[in-house]
Amino acid sequence: MLSRLTRLRAVAVCALPVVALIATAVLAPLPFSVAQPGMTANVLGANKGAQVITVSGAASRRTSGELRMTTIEATSPDADVSLGDVVDNWFRTDRAVMPRDSVYPSGNSVKEIERHNVQQMQQSQDTATRAALGYLDLTDRNIKVTLTLADVGGPSAGLLFSLGIVDKLDGDGSGGDLTGGRTVAGTGTIDADGTVGAVGGVALKTQAARRDGATVFLVPKAECADAKAELPKGLRLIPVTTLKGAVDSLVALEKGTSSVPSC
Repeated sequence: MLSRLTRLRAVAVCALPVVALIATAVLAPLPFSVAQPGMTANVLGANKGAQVITVSGAASRRTSGELRMTTIEATSPDADVSLGDVVDNWFRTDRAVMPRDSVYPSGNSVKEIERHNVQQMQQSQDTATRAALGYLDLTDRNIKVTLTLADVGGPSAGLLFSLGIVDKLDGDGSGGDLTGGRTVAGTGTIDADGTVGAVGGVALKTQAARRDGATVFLVPKAECADAKAELPKGLRLIPVTTLKGAVDSLVALEKGTSSVPSC
C-alpha cells in the first residue's frame, strides 16, 4: 500500500498535466473577435473636417436633422483572444463575442484585410450612388456624387449613403427633410436596384446610435430580432428591405401617419 505521502505525490504528479492543460486553454488564442459599439457619422454633415456627401451637376439642398451611419469596433484581426476574454465578455450587453471569420476575411494578413475593407467601402459608395440616382430617376443626368468617410471600411453604410444622397437632392419629395429634423441612424448594405441587405452586429450598432442621440433606427428586416434583443430605451426600430421602403417610412414618420412599419 502506498504511504500517505506517496499518494499525495502521485496526485500532485497527475494533477500537473491537468493544470497545464487548463492554463493552456485559458491563455491560448481562440478564433474569435470581441466587438463593441463603434463610431457613428452623420452622412448629411462633415466627418473629420470633410463633407461626407458632395454633389455637383445638380442643386444640393440644405438639410436639417441627421442621418447617422453606425459601426462596430472589433479587436484587431491579429489580436489574441483567450478563453478568459471570451468568458469576460460573453454576458456583457455592450460587447459581443463573434467568430473572427464573420468579422474579417479568413486567411489574409492584416494589410490584406484592411485593403479588402477599403475596397468594400468604395464599392458600397459607388453602389449607393447608383441606387439613389436610380430611385430619383436621375441616372441620365450629368450628376457627380463624391462620398468621403475616413477610417471606415466595409459595405454596411450603403443604405445610409443612399438616403443621404436622396435627402440632399430631393428631401421628402415635397420640400421637407427625410429626417423631419430628427437624428435617424441605421445600417444595411445596398444593391444598385435599391435592395437592402443584412450586415451583422446590429445590437451593438443600436447602442452606438442611441449613445449619439438617435431616436430612430433603420434596420434590415431580416435582423429585427437581433436589433430588439438589446434595444436601448428611446430608440424606435423601423425595418426596411428596399431604399424606397426606407424613404417611404421616413416620410410617413415625418408626416405622422400610421403606416410606419415596426419590428
